[in-house]
Amino acid sequence: MVLIDKEYIKEKIDDTFAEAFDGLYCRLLVTAERGLCEEDTKSSKIEFDPLRFAAYRATSTPAVVVGRIEAGIERWLTNDETPDGREGVILQFWGMYDKKKPLEEQAENFYKELSIRIRQDILSASGGTTRIYDWIGADKSVYKLDANERVGKCGGGYECYGKDNDRKYINVPLMMGCDFKIDKTLNCGIGISGANIWFFCDSVETGRLVGKEAIKAMEKIDGVIASFYICPSGSMVGNYPPIGPPTNHPYCPSLKESIKDSKVPEGVKSIPEIVIDGTSLKAIKQAMHDGIIAVSKIEGLERISAGNYGGKLGAYKIHLLDLFK
Repeated sequence: MVLIDKEYIKEKIDDTFAEAFDGLYCRLLVTAERGLCEEDTKSSKIEFDPLRFAAYRATSTPAVVVGRIEAGIERWLTNDETPDGREGVILQFWGMYDKKKPLEEQAENFYKELSIRIRQDILSASGGTTRIYDWIGADKSVYKLDANERVGKCGGGYECYGKDNDRKYINVPLMMGCDFKIDKTLNCGIGISGANIWFFCDSVETGRLVGKEAIKAMEKIDGVIASFYICPSGSMVGNYPPIGPPTNHPYCPSLKESIKDSKVPEGVKSIPEIVIDGTSLKAIKQAMHDGIIAVSKIEGLERISAGNYGGKLGAYKIHLLDLFK
């Protein structure tokens, strides 16, 4: 059992909160025949590993801030953890959600973007053996998407239906000789996105280490992703150009000596941010809690804080000190 020195941790944490938002999400399990030779398992290249290639392609562009969707890898599964006995990966895809707007309209816009990721990054770039399972479950579903409309029809009229373990799936024939399979119904849930932690570090090297160790701890929590992994830029509210929000310049260490509104403390050379999306507030809080514990005693970590917009935008305020009551 790991002993936690709460008072030590609290001394490192700013009395502030992370602001988070409602989000519409899909949670998918992707499995594949990896067929790796020994050379492929040792290579830094992922092009010949169907599962890794599909997972990283499909989640590589976080873009909610420009009206599209963002995604991340939640967890890798061994072949004894999946329905079809093959290795797999749980992916989450997130879009914005506004309670004041019709759910159907938002869900269908979300599905349009999601289907592009599925068609172009999983179906078309994974060697053809991938199988996609809905991984939310009816109990958390707020809207059901028909995968045939934007994915199944890739079969050009030759797609067909099958069933395994009460799951109805679509079978899409491919030139490769393998058939792509996807659950016919994909559930959408409403979760929480945009929670975050900032780590004030004495060097870029420390920032990299702290970010990596925090994410390793968070990955153990079911239902959460770090959609940007170690995020280097932060976001500035109030100025959203077509390419997305600009960097949070008051917190850029390289600007400390050249701008009047710098908020970088003395001795701080790096401020990595971890952005967290999760299927529940409980899961997000646990991930933040565990991430902070994992890095709290790393030499060179000066302060722990979070980004917010004064509480004016997000529906949730996650106070860092409350995580350690």
